Amino acid sequence: MTTPLEKTLKRALTLKGSEYVVAISPGGLKITEKGKRNGLELGWESLISGEAALAVALQASVGKVAAPPAGSSDKAGSRGDERRLKRVKKRIAARPVTRSQR
Repeated sequence: MTTPLEKTLKRALTLKGSEYVVAISPGGLKITEKGKRNGLELGWESLISGEAALAVALQASVGKVAAPPAGSSDKAGSRGDERRLKRVKKRIAARPVTRSQR
C-alpha cells in the first residue's frame, strides 16, 4: 500500500556542483536552485498527459532553463530545434490560460 501525497516533500539535490531543491507537492513538481524562489515547475496533469515537454519548452523560451553551451550543437540541428521551438510556442500561445497558470 502506498502513502497518499498530502503535504509538500522537499529534498536536496546536487548536480554538476550546483545545489537544487526538489519539492514534490499534491499540485506538482518544482525544482529550484538552493537559496532561490523561482524555478522550473510542472503540474502533475501536464506531466501525465505528455504536455511536460511543452512546459519545458515554454520555460526555456522565457529563460528559466539553462541553454546548452555555445557551439555544442551543429548548425543543422540547432536550426531544426529553433523550428520545433517555434511550433511549440505557437501551440502554447493558442491554448487558453488556466487559473493555475496566472
